[in-house]
Amino acid sequence: MAALGANLAIAASKFVAFAFSGSSSMLAEGVHSLADSGNQFLLLIGGKKAQREATPQHPFGYGRERYIYAFLVSIVLFSVGGMFAIYEGYEKISHPHEIERWYWPVGVLLFAVIAEGFSFRTAIKESNELRGKLSWSQFIRRAKAPELPVVLLEDFGALIGLVLALVGVGLAVLTGNGVWDGIGTVCIGVLLVMIALVLAAETKSLLLGEAAGIEDVKKIEAAIVDGDTVTRVIHMRTLHLGPEELLIAAKIAVQHDDTAAEVAKAIDAAEARIRATVPIARVIYLEPDIYSEAEAAKGPDPAATPGGPTPHPAGH
Repeated sequence: MAALGANLAIAASKFVAFAFSGSSSMLAEGVHSLADSGNQFLLLIGGKKAQREATPQHPFGYGRERYIYAFLVSIVLFSVGGMFAIYEGYEKISHPHEIERWYWPVGVLLFAVIAEGFSFRTAIKESNELRGKLSWSQFIRRAKAPELPVVLLEDFGALIGLVLALVGVGLAVLTGNGVWDGIGTVCIGVLLVMIALVLAAETKSLLLGEAAGIEDVKKIEAAIVDGDTVTRVIHMRTLHLGPEELLIAAKIAVQHDDTAAEVAKAIDAAEARIRATVPIARVIYLEPDIYSEAEAAKGPDPAATPGGPTPHPAGH
C-alpha cells in the first residue's frame, strides 16, 4: 500500500513535468511509475484472490494466485516499463531536442527520490522482520511470499532509475544536447528489463512449486519423531501451496508390534507437533511403514537432492 500510494503520486508529478519540459526521461519515468502502480494493484488483487476457500475442483485452495499475479508483474515491468523506455530513448537519440523548463523535471525527480525512498524504507523494514540472517540476495531468492521481493526490487530499480534520469536531464541541460536525455532513458529501460527478468525467474520457481526451507525441513523431521512409536522419517516431500501454506507428505517408521490404534494415535500427535513447530503446515499426510536396515545399508539414493528429502530405504 505504501508503494502504491507513492507511485501514484510520483507518476502524476512526472507526467506534469513531461508536459512542461518535453523530457523523454520524464515520460519514461512516468510510465515506469504508472507500471509500478499497476503492479502493486495486481499484487493486492492476487492477495485477495488467494484467500478464497478451497473447492472440490481446487482442493488445496488458491494460495498460488499470489505467484501468478507476481509473474504478471514481471511481464508488465518488462513490456510496459522496460521496452517502452528503450523505444522512447531510441526515438529521443534519433531526434533530439533541447529540454524546456528544466526546473520542472529536476524538481519532480527530487520529489520522486524522497517518495520512493519512503516506500523503499517501508519495504526494508517489513522485510527485515522476515529476513533473519539471510543476505538481501538470499532473501529475494528464498522468500515464499512474492510481494516484498517484488516491491524491494521495484523500489530499488526506481531509485536507480531516478538517478539515471537526473544524470540524463542534467547533462542535456548543461550541454544543450537532448541526446543525453535519450541515453538516460535507454539506461532506465535496460535497468527495468533486467529487474523484470530476475522477478520472472524467481516467480517461475515459485509457480513450479518449491519445497520448504532447509531450516523448516529440519524442524518438521524433528517434530515427527517421538522416539517411541515413530522412530524415524524414512522419506519426506514438502511443497508450498502458497506463501503461508505448506503440504507435507512423509513415510515414517513405526514399531512392528504396535497396534493400529497406537500408530493412529502417534500420527495424530506427530501432526500436532508439526503444526506447533511450523504453523504454515496446513496439509499433512503421514504414511506408517516398517524401517528396513537392509534397504538402508544400500546407501543413499543418488537422485536425492542436497539438503532435500532423505532417501527411501523402506521395506514392504
